[in-house]
Amino acid sequence: PEHAAGHAGIQAFVAALREADGVIIGSPGYHGTLSGLVKNALDHVELLRRDDRVYFDGMPVGIVATAAGWQAAVATMATLRTVAHALRGWPTPVGVAINTAEEGALDRADGQLRLMVEQMLGFVGR
Repeated sequence: PEHAAGHAGIQAFVAALREADGVIIGSPGYHGTLSGLVKNALDHVELLRRDDRVYFDGMPVGIVATAAGWQAAVATMATLRTVAHALRGWPTPVGVAINTAEEGALDRADGQLRLMVEQMLGFVGR
């Protein structure tokens, strides 16, 4: 992450994280885990290591994982929860796994997504 710290996109990403009261991490499931692109973005959270609030310390973290099957969606969600913990974040009790192979999956996930956001807002309000 250090060699890319001067890139405008990474600077904007890190600046947004510094201002955030919470974060939602979403990823497609590729072969049972998060995508390389999402992992690469999360690697840049390392640039927050010397901040007063290190990484996601004390922040609620919502997790959303999608895949064309339950196994990859749930495995990806579990991995993202582990990553959130490693970055000192607090994953919401409700994480959302979406099986995109099922017709209407996004519509059915609406209630779970709303509950996850409510949990994040409740945590921020403490």
